[in-house]
Order: sequence, then C-alpha cells, then structure tokens
Amino acid sequence: MSDQPRVRRNDWGTLDAPALGRWEPTRSVSVVIPAYGAQRLLPYVLAGLAAQTYPAHLLEVVVADDDPARPLELSELTGPRPERTRIVRVETGWGRANACHTGALAADGEVLHWLDADMLVEPEEVEAQLRWHHLIDHAVVLGHKWFVDPDSLLARDPDASGRMHEVFATAEKERHWVEDVWDRTDDLRTAGPRALRTHVGATASLRRTLYDEAGGMDTGLRLGEDIDLGYRLAECGAVFVADREARSWHLGRSHQQSRQEEVNDYNTHFLADRVPDLQPQRRRGRLYSVPYLEVVLDTRGLDHTAVIATVDSVLGSSLTDLSVTLLGDWSRITEERTHPLDDEQRAPRLVRAAYAGEPRVLLAESSGRRRGQFRLVLANADWAPTPETLGTLVLHLERTHHGLRQVLMADGSVARVERTAAYARAAKVAGPEGNPADPERLDDLVDELFGSWWVEGGDAGFEPSVTIKRPRLRGTAGPAQDPAESWRELGGTGGGSPQQKGRRAGAQQGKQAAQQAGQPAQPEPRRQAPARPGRSRIGSLLRRGRR
Repeated sequence: MSDQPRVRRNDWGTLDAPALGRWEPTRSVSVVIPAYGAQRLLPYVLAGLAAQTYPAHLLEVVVADDDPARPLELSELTGPRPERTRIVRVETGWGRANACHTGALAADGEVLHWLDADMLVEPEEVEAQLRWHHLIDHAVVLGHKWFVDPDSLLARDPDASGRMHEVFATAEKERHWVEDVWDRTDDLRTAGPRALRTHVGATASLRRTLYDEAGGMDTGLRLGEDIDLGYRLAECGAVFVADREARSWHLGRSHQQSRQEEVNDYNTHFLADRVPDLQPQRRRGRLYSVPYLEVVLDTRGLDHTAVIATVDSVLGSSLTDLSVTLLGDWSRITEERTHPLDDEQRAPRLVRAAYAGEPRVLLAESSGRRRGQFRLVLANADWAPTPETLGTLVLHLERTHHGLRQVLMADGSVARVERTAAYARAAKVAGPEGNPADPERLDDLVDELFGSWWVEGGDAGFEPSVTIKRPRLRGTAGPAQDPAESWRELGGTGGGSPQQKGRRAGAQQGKQAAQQAGQPAQPEPRRQAPARPGRSRIGSLLRRGRR
C-alpha cells in the first residue's frame, strides 16, 4: 500500500497539518520569481523572503529575469535577501509562463513555490505552504493575499525584520476574487473538480515531480497560464489546498482588476481551447485541442459494420466536444497485392477508410495517455449511444462529482465513463496494488475517493448497433425542379431570378428617392404571397432524407 493519504475529492481538511512553528521541515524549496521591470519592488520581495521562518539551508530563490533591456544584477539590488539567491536569464521566449518555466528548470528544490516580483510575503508564508508538501506529494497549495497601494512600504528601506507588512495594518485592502470561491466552498474543501479554477494569482506551490508530470507551464501563453496549468495538475490527481495562513501582500493592482473585461476576453479564446473544464466558454459543434470526452473502442476482431455504426452514433451525439480513439493493429495493413474482398485485413482497412477524413477519430494501437477530461470505454461494438446518451452520462458525473459511471448492457457487457483526474489520484495512492493489470482495485479506490454508480444501458440510451437509426444526409438525386416550387417546399418565402431581384431593388430605390424628395411613393402592385408549407410538410421533407 502507498503511504499517501487518501483525500476524497478535494476535502483536504482530512489532512493533519502541523501548526506553524511546531514541526521540523526537511524538504527543500525553490522560490521562483518571474521578473520583468522589477527593479523597484524586487528588493522588498527578497527582503520578505530573507525573514522567513523556513530553514535558510532548505530555501533557495531563483529570479528568472525576463527583461533583457534592463538586466537585473544582484549587486545592484539594495537590502537583505536569502543567502541562496540567484538570477537566471530568460534566453528564449518571453512572458510570465516562459519565465516561470525557465526558473523551474534551473531550480534545485523538491518543491517549487511561485512568487511574483510584486509580492511581499509574511514571515511564515513559506512554512505554511511547505507543511502540506511534507504530508502529501500531490498537493497544490494556494496562498492568501491582499491587494494594497505600495507607497507606504516604498517610503522605507527594505529590511529582514519580518514586520514590513505591518505598514498595511490600517491601509485600504482589496480582496482577490478567489476568496469568494473559498468562502462558498469551505476553503475549497467542497469545491470538488471545480477547485482547479482557483489556481490563479501569484503565490502557489507544488512538488517538482508533479510539475513535471503535468508537463510544466505552457510557455506559449501570455496570460491565463495558471488556469491552464491548474487543469493539467488536476488531471494528474492534484489536491488543491487553500491556506489562509500563507499570507502575502500584492503591491499594487493586478491586470485582472484594472482591465478585467479585456483580460477575460483575451483568456477566453486561449483557455477554452486548452481547458475542457471551462465548458461555459466552449460552443456546440466546435472542435478543441483538448476534448471534453474521449471515447475508446478496441476494434480488434469486431465486425466493421458494427464498429462503423457505433462510431457514427458517437459522432452524431448532441455532445460534440469529443474525440474517438479506435484501437487496432493498424500497422498490419499493407499495400501488397490481394483481392480486395479476400483481404485478411479487410475489416480494419474499411474502418480506416471510413474515418480517413474525420479529425475527431484517432487510430492507435494502444490507448496511451488519456486525452480528455472524461473517457468512455466501450466494451464492444454491439451497443451504440443515442444522441443524448453521452451528454447525459457526463453531466451526471459532473453533477455528482463522481469518478466512475458504469453502464450495464443487456448482454452483461459494461461501458465505463471515467473521470481522468479520479483515476490519476487513485493510481497515486494505490501503491503496488494499483497495478493497471488490476483495474478492479483502481475502481474500488475511485469509488472511495470520488464515488461511482451503475446505470442500465437501456435507461442510459444505448441501443443495439445493428438496429440503431443513424441520421443520413438528405438525398439530392432526381430531375431538375422549378426553383420557386423547390424553394417553397424547403420553407422559403422569397427568391426569384436575378432579373426579378433587379426589378425589386430598382423599385425600392425609387421609393426611397421619392420619400427623400417629399413626394408620395407610388404603391407597388400587390402580389399574391406564395403558400408556405406547414410544419408537418417540412417534417415530411426532412424525413425523406433519412433511412
């Protein structure tokens, strides 16, 4: 068994963290400071770090200098700083995410602690953050902060007394919006999967191994990198801890506060593509780089007709934010001469041909890393979902915060909808018994950590793939029709030849000219409006195109 504690969903309150000042730290930490134009405030940030209660020999500071036009030099920064402070230059790229990643790559600590270059931390801030990382290896700790005007601080010299923050005791303070979320969710204990959305701001920490597992900062992002990383950390099983004793002061307002609408507009387009958890920012019918749902079907040994019927039903779902991974021995398909109908690889060849132009379908020989926030694993191609099935199943998981939904078909086979974050967490706490060869063990852990439920296939909307009705495109064969008659059948109310349109446009222009000249316009001859087909007629037309 693993020695990692089992946190249900995001209820980190079950962790027994030591009181500040009453424990012995052993883990090293690298405080990574992305810096651009930081000459004025950085000395105060470093002085605050010099006053930390966390052991100095376990703490290093890595300043990632992102301003080649005004390079930072330690010798030019006045005031105290931690003994193990160094500056690394950002050689390629630019922006906060790129600077943070550059600093992380250069850092030596077991724990990475992000700290912006305009943040003054209180003396116990690092200790408060690090105590959680001594308990659990997949914690992401979020600190508390106030926004203040820095003028009263800048009127004094930086020092390591640990009391600089006291100048703000009577100052006007502004809350960060995440505190409203903390207040509503018992400091994220009841936030469940939505806790990742609060991974914003300038103070957070995590184990270096977790950072690497998540793939690090997306260095191509200029804003919103915290939310993007937070999503990927959640997918790795992270627990988000909100610690109000990890206190800091933001020296000035943030971009989010001063230009909120612009920041939100900018972030929406980048984050919606990367973070499927932000469903309200996504749109129906769109494809995104990271799908909300991945559907996996092993096609080996299956009839190609059933496979295609099942996959077509999946792709025809009202939930369009999905991808399909078809497992098979695709590399065995060769171009050697053979009779097409006697081809031993005919079934996989036909499946491959059916989806050659479908961007949502991936052919793979092994399932590999999960691609979406949820994964539906189909046991076979005998059962296919009706249009609302997938959306209903995933929404049920979302509303319950569960990690697994199992769908029992009439033949005893089982389809599974799995939450990626839940299975990542289960693998972390499983230890040797969590071997992928023992999926039932992981299912038990997911049930313990997140919850699970069974539903019957018929209730969920699955039908036999051999009989399920798949909408087809409307037929277009037949003799040429009269355009006016065809348009009326299709539900249109206007139209005409180019000559007719020209005459109507000329009459309209003449009418407008007469009105401008103050003359009464000549009434247009009254035309009989074409009959418009009723709803039943349109429905009949639509049904003609279906099989």
